[in-house]
Amino acid sequence: MTTCQPNRHLHIDALKFIASHLIVLHHLLAYGPISDILRQAAPELIGWLFHQSRLAVQIFLVMGGYLAARSLSPLGQAWRGSFMQVISRHYQKRVLPFLIAMLLAVAGAALARIWLDDAFIPAAPSWPQFLAHALLLQGLLGQDALSAGIWYVAIDFQLFALMALVLWLTHKLTHKFKPSSKGPHSGSADVARLAQGLVVALMLGSLFIFNRDAGWDNWALYFFGAYGMGAAAYWVGSARRPGWYLGFLALCGLLALWMDFRERIGLALVVALLLGLVQWRGPASMLSSLPLRCQRWLTTMSQLSYALFLVHFVVLMLGNAVFFHLDLDGPLAAVVSLMTIWLLSLAAAHVFERWIERPMARRGRFFQPRSSVGNVATYVVGNVADNVVDSLLVHPVKLA
Repeated sequence: MTTCQPNRHLHIDALKFIASHLIVLHHLLAYGPISDILRQAAPELIGWLFHQSRLAVQIFLVMGGYLAARSLSPLGQAWRGSFMQVISRHYQKRVLPFLIAMLLAVAGAALARIWLDDAFIPAAPSWPQFLAHALLLQGLLGQDALSAGIWYVAIDFQLFALMALVLWLTHKLTHKFKPSSKGPHSGSADVARLAQGLVVALMLGSLFIFNRDAGWDNWALYFFGAYGMGAAAYWVGSARRPGWYLGFLALCGLLALWMDFRERIGLALVVALLLGLVQWRGPASMLSSLPLRCQRWLTTMSQLSYALFLVHFVVLMLGNAVFFHLDLDGPLAAVVSLMTIWLLSLAAAHVFERWIERPMARRGRFFQPRSSVGNVATYVVGNVADNVVDSLLVHPVKLA
């Protein structure tokens, strides 16, 4: 037997593993005296690695849309559950670990400043700054980031919320005309086509308009092109004519590149087409044939990807501070220090995932409204909001 888990998608695990480590590499080459020494020793190589590794965020954007479609709309249906509750679950799973990581980053920066005075180390945060991070509004409010790359957490939450809102509103706008069966999803083929059509429309709007204007880069619409391509790639598997669906996705991406070539969109398109091809033709046999031990290792590395993203900057700051304090110098010392920071980041990610991220995800996965006062409040607010919107849509109020 060679499989690790029957429902495990090893190609997704492989992409998460590759992308997360490329992001770590990008930050290791971007900040601190270690990166300065490496750039002086091999400017062309480090410059190329710095630029190419930065593009890995597009892999995460595409996978984010792919996994959101799998969670919210596995057959392209409109979402019939509670919008507020699904957002609450997503916040608990993704943002609460992020806030703990921000506390670690603040503590790590305070320690690093003892030995190293460098612009890349964040200053002690103010309460408004930390509150902006808690609400994922730091980019919109112009607050300095407390860690590297954390803009992505805010954008990922925006993207998920936007897609969930579109799928939920599709049901709310259509269910009085086309009553659906019980369950979390609306099963009408027409409603499903409308739901997918609205997501694709947002994708096209992003590809052809918003993603071409950097002024939108704090908003989900700037990134929804890659996110929407990921969702469309997942829906290839349930399409009546998956070949046509995949061809349409390719045509949209190529037209966007023809109008305005963007390397990031080119990579997102390639990843989306590969995911769509796997959805059409079945699981990636090459990865499924790996030895069981390799599959388990790949799965473990994939599960650590978010924790690694959250905690590696703390290790990077402290590692650079120690490097500077010990007065180390030269390319060899820089390379050894970089690899040490990388390995220590992995160790920190293991601890963070085991004791913080995993317990929070476990509680967030099965949302029980009556389990606590906070959950009761969220349940009540969610149902009130759902009912208000439902009343406005089904029985519109005539405005004077």
